[in-house]
Amino acid sequence: MLIDTYGRVATDLRVSLTDRCNLRCTYCMPEEGLQWLAKPDLLTDDEIVRLVRIAVTQLGITEVRFTGGEPLLRPGLVGIVERCAQLEPRPRMSLTTNGIGLKRTAKALKAAGLDRVNVSLDTLRPDVFKTLTRRDRHKDVLEGLEAARDAGLTPVKVNTVLMPGLNDDEAPDLLAWAVENDYELRFIEQMPLDAQHGWKRDGMITAGDILQSLRTRFELTEEGSDERGSAPAERWIVDGGPHRVGVIASVTRPFCSACDRTRLTADGQVRTCLFATEETDLRGALRAAPEDSTDGSDEAIARIWKLAMWGKKAGSGLDDPSFLQPERPMSAIGG
Repeated sequence: MLIDTYGRVATDLRVSLTDRCNLRCTYCMPEEGLQWLAKPDLLTDDEIVRLVRIAVTQLGITEVRFTGGEPLLRPGLVGIVERCAQLEPRPRMSLTTNGIGLKRTAKALKAAGLDRVNVSLDTLRPDVFKTLTRRDRHKDVLEGLEAARDAGLTPVKVNTVLMPGLNDDEAPDLLAWAVENDYELRFIEQMPLDAQHGWKRDGMITAGDILQSLRTRFELTEEGSDERGSAPAERWIVDGGPHRVGVIASVTRPFCSACDRTRLTADGQVRTCLFATEETDLRGALRAAPEDSTDGSDEAIARIWKLAMWGKKAGSGLDDPSFLQPERPMSAIGG
């Protein structure tokens, strides 16, 4: 079991498969990209599957989310999903993606055992998409969403970040579109995880702003804390149901007290929080020399992981004026 000193138990594992991405979203990375991890530093497919196996069979993990960067850029993705689906007990598996390439891979991922997907889409306007992502791929994302829904990777959740002066007027239109297409829309407050360290609390679009905008067109009924559990999104029933809309307010309404997550970076580091400034190395233990085999055993790796989670802090620190932004951007950490 992965438990911390505050009694929280981690049952949800986020696995970053790569730090690379084929978009250049303004709130994530600079236009020229980043200095990517060298291939030898990345976990291999076998190492990823082994760590997931340890997490599921020894540490109580029941949910696995594959992230990036952009996980569809990982050549061995389908095979990783297929092997993890064979674990006992079988974890529920999902994928967070920008949707580019999903049209091509949705059926194979479903056949391999993937349960559902989260797709990032911030706008319905192709020109705004190009401004936000610095790429002209809006049509590809829409086609990827349709392919995921048709393949049965449901519920298909759409993650949206609203940015001042760009797409902050689109909330009602996005919700109407999501309802029409049977997607579950979730707005996410912009978080301080950009490589440029340009995030500023002043001027960000808050959960309150989003809800106020949505209520100009829709009747929203709060779902309630019993339904929410440890999920990061507060959800509202739209116009009496059955559709729902979520808001993840990491900045203005932090949910750290109910956090049930542990994270693995693409280079094999445990992160106890998305905003953590410290990491614990598992890759070194995985690659321990044969003569040091006790250091690289499943049990030894599980102990390292447990110790890392035991030291998890009470909160993200976002409510502290002296908040120290993580050095690694979201693309390297995994959302």
